[in-house]
Amino acid sequence: RMSAPLRVLIVTDSFPPNCGGSGWSTWELTRGLGVRGHDVRVVHVEIGRPAGVFTRTYESQPVTTFRVDVPNVPFVRNRLKNERLWARLGDHLTRSIRERPVDVIHAQHVMTTVPSIRAGTAAGVPVVATVRDYWPVCYWSDLIYDPSQPQLCPACSARMMLRCVQPRAGLATPAAWPLIPYMRANLRTKRTTLASARAVIAVSSAIARDLRQRAPELAGTEIVTIPNPIDMAALDAAYDAAEPPLAGPYVLYAGKLAVNKGVQFLVPAMTRAGLRWPLVVVGDGPWRGALERDARAAGVDLRVMGWRGRDDVWAWMRHAAVLAFPSYGPESLSRVLIEGAALGAPIAAMDTGGTRDIVTSRVTGLLSSDVDGFARDLAELARDRTLAASLGAAARADVHDRFAATAVVARIEQVYRQLIDASAGAA
Repeated sequence: RMSAPLRVLIVTDSFPPNCGGSGWSTWELTRGLGVRGHDVRVVHVEIGRPAGVFTRTYESQPVTTFRVDVPNVPFVRNRLKNERLWARLGDHLTRSIRERPVDVIHAQHVMTTVPSIRAGTAAGVPVVATVRDYWPVCYWSDLIYDPSQPQLCPACSARMMLRCVQPRAGLATPAAWPLIPYMRANLRTKRTTLASARAVIAVSSAIARDLRQRAPELAGTEIVTIPNPIDMAALDAAYDAAEPPLAGPYVLYAGKLAVNKGVQFLVPAMTRAGLRWPLVVVGDGPWRGALERDARAAGVDLRVMGWRGRDDVWAWMRHAAVLAFPSYGPESLSRVLIEGAALGAPIAAMDTGGTRDIVTSRVTGLLSSDVDGFARDLAELARDRTLAASLGAAARADVHDRFAATAVVARIEQVYRQLIDASAGAA
């Protein structure tokens, strides 16, 4: 017997067409639930102008855009993107649920989780929250307190907050110190509210482990590890059809040019590996200028493509001689690595966060713990093309079923039904 279709409200910070990995993961969930016959509504929070509530569609999926105007003023910006937004979005969701009841709410990220849980609790609707990074246990969401070296913050205490504010505030650090009580209260509210979710989906074993270790408030909350859903059918089509975007071998980096992504290690690793291939960067970010200066000084053939559409990114991945992943921040579950593996790219990655959920060392890629090891792995993949091809083929076979949207969405639906059944039983 077919199970009855569900009414699902997805509330998200990010959604296509202009979004990063979390937005595409949310879309794959939305689309997958629709394919399975469920009634899915999406509320997408945006920062920008004009403020207001708007409706649009993306590939026939109705989307309600809840847009707020947030001026780029320190502290004011933080309050408006957090406490003020939580109140306003919570009211909007409560009215929406009253007008059109739902069976389950699924919150997708940091700005939308607190108001989703509050609205669901008030309405007696079970709420599921997906955690894709470290926002419940780190005010900055990345566990990095010193961007100059790959060391992770042991705990978000007042003492550590004093240390982590300095590299972010610079000369304004003394003015930022009085904000630490607010930062601690903000983080405490996020954690205690998250503990009220009926279930938390951690996208990797690393996220699940850190939530249990760093957030004692979640001791009684069900934490389930389910990865982000990936459109494997589209990746299979790209694998077969993508034309080489560049003649000759190249090393590829795809993603944001930011310090937690380890971009500062790319040029030193290329130099130590003795690689003269082009270093192609598909992405952009605050570290771009420094990366370009480092490359010029080292004589590295750097080619920054900027942000590209999904098909372009996949073409670069499909034909990369090496996919370089130098991130030293505790990556929750890198979409770049999953897509690169699905396209058969030979992977050299830093062993961080949830990367081991994707790559098995010397079976589906090479993993290193420091820059010297990362450079050695680049050199080995460049030198031993048989090994590179073998790792790429093994990675492609390995990720295909584990991360396919069809399988992942079915697992998430099972979580929904268990919570709904439990709620009905409690009533």
